[in-house]
This record gives sequence, structure tokens and C-alpha cells, in this order.
Amino acid sequence: MKKGFLIVVLSVLLSGLTAYAIVKSTAPSQGEGEQAAYTSDGQAVRTVNLSLSDYPDFTYAAEHAVDAVVYVKVTIKPQQQQQPQYIDPFLRYFFGDDGFGYGGGNRERQGSGSGVIIRPDGYIVTNNHVVSGATTIEVTLNNNKTYEATVIGADPVTDVALIKIDASGLPVLQFADSDKLRLGEWVLAIGSPLGEELRSTITAGIVSAKGRSMPSNSREFKIESFIQTDAAVNPGNSGGALVNKQGELVGINTAIVSTTGSYTGYSFAVPSNIVQKVVSDLIDFGSVKRAMLGVTGGTIDDKVAKEYKLSVSEGVYVSEVVKGGAADKAGLKSGDVITGIDDVKITAMPDLQAKVNSFHPGDRAVVKVLRDGKALSLPVTFQDGNIENGTVGSDGTVAFYGAQLKAAENGVEIVSAGSGKLAQAGGEDGFVIRFVNDQKVSKPQDVVDIAKKSKRSIFIEGVDRNGRPGYFGFGKDE
Repeated sequence: MKKGFLIVVLSVLLSGLTAYAIVKSTAPSQGEGEQAAYTSDGQAVRTVNLSLSDYPDFTYAAEHAVDAVVYVKVTIKPQQQQQPQYIDPFLRYFFGDDGFGYGGGNRERQGSGSGVIIRPDGYIVTNNHVVSGATTIEVTLNNNKTYEATVIGADPVTDVALIKIDASGLPVLQFADSDKLRLGEWVLAIGSPLGEELRSTITAGIVSAKGRSMPSNSREFKIESFIQTDAAVNPGNSGGALVNKQGELVGINTAIVSTTGSYTGYSFAVPSNIVQKVVSDLIDFGSVKRAMLGVTGGTIDDKVAKEYKLSVSEGVYVSEVVKGGAADKAGLKSGDVITGIDDVKITAMPDLQAKVNSFHPGDRAVVKVLRDGKALSLPVTFQDGNIENGTVGSDGTVAFYGAQLKAAENGVEIVSAGSGKLAQAGGEDGFVIRFVNDQKVSKPQDVVDIAKKSKRSIFIEGVDRNGRPGYFGFGKDE
């Protein structure tokens, strides 16, 4: 029995050695030290041995960045709303509908978010929607020290806000160049998701898209060119840091797309280049100095390309050039396709908005366009998007809170809503203003004069371009 068993084993071994010898003699040679594997038809397959050193290591970035990310707790006492208004979905999540006068009265509510220390003397960047309307702001550092914070300034257009605490010698995050981020690059999200109990939570993901904008029910003008990642982000992460493997700040986590209110796979951050420009303006000037190119248009897709008989499939199609604006003076025309500004490629409207927003009024750049199939480079000097109310433009329109007005039949027409307070409150192109603070208006100067006399707020009534009644209001600048 044993003898028969040994014969079978030896036969198997000899068969295996013979087969190995045949394959070895016919297969391509492998480098010394490499392991060889073969498919069923004798094709060689290289075997790669992975070790722990082959996986991304986030320890430096995490340990370097976590101390510069703070927990932000806010208290808000909403005003009773006389008429239903659009409510920021982020605030709706933080405070609930009843906190805005829908069933709950004027009760104080609390919410939370995150922030990033950008200067050792206590300057912290967060989201506008985190601190908007807050009566008190409390900041807790990673070392558990707590401070009262004040708002230095905010920019609803980019959803960026700057707050400050009375402290010194704080750890900070350095800004990175977000334009250099690459698709597939690893990033970390750091913040306080779902409340104080999960402070200083770190998650990892990759850059899954750039230049993203998101659909919204709001009529507010927004500059959106988000970095999209699959790093897990939840409510409470708003205002926290998105960092690269070097521990540098590449974005401020701002939003998620979700049907449940919780993370479902995608998160969005405001690029650091936008954030840096906004906070620098808030520190230096107290408000954002926004450059204006002076064009309207949209992203080119197949439908737009066919409609306008374009030979390109990406870029921004210019449908109108504002008369007397920076683009007009530079020589841009209706029908041009904007493909770049300086060395930055423009493939969609969010790219254009983000790049223009990185400039100050008076800055110069080169706008690259395609016109009738010919590439042109046009030098442009950006104008101020924050023109003083009452200023008369070269086309006869009158500036009013970022918009351009002109006289119309039975009122004053909003020729261009722009990106200022009027647009943020709900003003749209083509809207005809008939009353301001219950006073009838017939020319742009009427609107300016009534607003100037108002002590606190401005309430506008009129009809939209389709003749439907509408109204909106906003607080007056002090």
C-alpha cells in the first residue's frame, strides 16, 4: 500500500517537473529575482509584490493640519418672517424651519460648523452659511481652549466668511495653489461632522472633479467652481479644511449633494485660490473687491454648439458684451468663445467665474478667444464690479447695489442684475421696479434717492419679464 502511494507521488512530482521544464524553456525569460506566473495558454504574467510602503501615507498631512482646524458653535435668534422666503438649505439643516418663524416663533437655535486658522493672530476662515445671522460665535481649538469670535466680513457670493478670536501664536494652514490640483490626487477632509462629539475627524478621498457648480432653488448669484471629492463630509464639516498630502490648504469644505441630509458619496469645497483672495480683501479692505469682465453667456455643450454652429465643444460662448465694460473695451464681441485667461484653460462658465474672481479691479490679463475659427489674444483691464450707487455708465444705465438700471414704461427696468446685493436678494434681469419702500418710481434716480433716505432696509415691488408680480428686499449698508 505504502509502496503504491510513493509511486503515485513520484509520478506527480515528475510530471510537474517535466511540465515546468517545458514551460520554462518556451516562456520569455524573467529578470533575476522576479517571480514568474503564466496563463492557461502559457503567456507570462509579471507578479508584483506590494508592501505597506506602496500605499499612500497621510500621517504627516493629518498631524500637521488637524491643530489648525477648529470647531465653530453659533447661536442665532431669527426674525419672525411676515412672508415665506427662500431659506438657505444649510441653515435649514442647522436650525430647522421653525427657527425661521414657521411654527417655532423667535426661539434661539444653535448650530455648528468648522473653521481653519489662517493666521497665528486669530484669523479663521469658515463658510458664510455657518455664521450668517449668528448672535454669538464660539470657537474651540483642537487643544480644547474656547474663545468668543467676531465676524470680520463675509461674502455670500462665494460662501466664504472670516472670523477672529483674541489669541496669538496659533497653528496655521498654508494656502496651496488649487489650480494645480489634479484629478485623482489624494486629499483629506478635516472638520467636526455632526457636532462637537466628532471634533477633529479626518477622512480621505480623491479629487473626483474640478470646476463643479450645483443646481439650486435660490435665485442668489453665486460664484461656484467647486472641488469635488469622495472624502466623507457631513453637516458640521462646513468651513473645515480640505488639504493635500503636504498638509496644505487646497479648499474649504462647503456642501454635499444628498437626498437624506447626510453624506452619500460626494462632497464639495471652495478652492483655496478663491478663498485666499476673498479673505485678503476682507482683511485689507473690509469688503470683497470684485473684478468684472462684462460678458454674459454660458458653457458650450452639443446643444449650444449646434445652435450657434460652433466647431468647438468646450469653452464659454459669449452671448452679450456689456457696453462700456472691460470686455467691450478689450474688443470681445458677441459670438466669441472664451477658451482661456492667461495660462488657465477655460472649459466652462464656473472656470471663467472663478478666474475672473481671482483678479482685482484694475488688474490686467489676456483673454483668449476663438472668433470664426481664428484664435485671438485680447489684453483686458478688469473693471470694478462694486460701482457706487447712482453712477451713470457710458451706456446711460445707473448703478444700484451691483445692478444696472434704466427707465422703462411704468417703472425702472433691471437691465443687468449683476452680482451685488440686489441680485443676491432675488433681483433678476428684466424685472421692472414699480415701487421702492411703497413709493412709486419712474426713473433710476428715484430708486437711488429713496434707498439713500432709507434708514434700515430696502423693499422693492414690481413685475418680472413675464409680467408676474414679484417683490424682494435686503438690508441697507451702514
